[in-house]
Amino acid sequence: MSDHPEAPVAPVEAFEPPYYVAVFTTVRTDEQSGYRETNARMEDLVKDVPGFLGTDHAQTPGGLGITVGYFRDADALAQWRSDAEHRAAQERGRADWYRSYTLHVAKVERSHGFVRGDTGQSPSAG
Repeated sequence: MSDHPEAPVAPVEAFEPPYYVAVFTTVRTDEQSGYRETNARMEDLVKDVPGFLGTDHAQTPGGLGITVGYFRDADALAQWRSDAEHRAAQERGRADWYRSYTLHVAKVERSHGFVRGDTGQSPSAG
């Protein structure tokens, strides 16, 4: 879940804790047939899970991909984990698309954010 050239460059907002995160870190293989389509389908499908809050994605130039999924509670995360289409995509990922991956699930106890306000100055202003 890391091919997002059209995605806005902004992190998912900070939510009132507690909530859960699933951090999926991958290195992909050269075989990527069907990956983009499946990835797009998973992004659409997870949005239907009650309690899904959002997803952040990052990709390093060296090929490390990181996807963080945010869920209101453990039940929402469990629903996503057990979704039949998601399970099938996981199997395909292990068979074809991923050289390696890790999954970390954590309960968030503290969260805050920052957004720079418009100061009315031009980008070159000091």
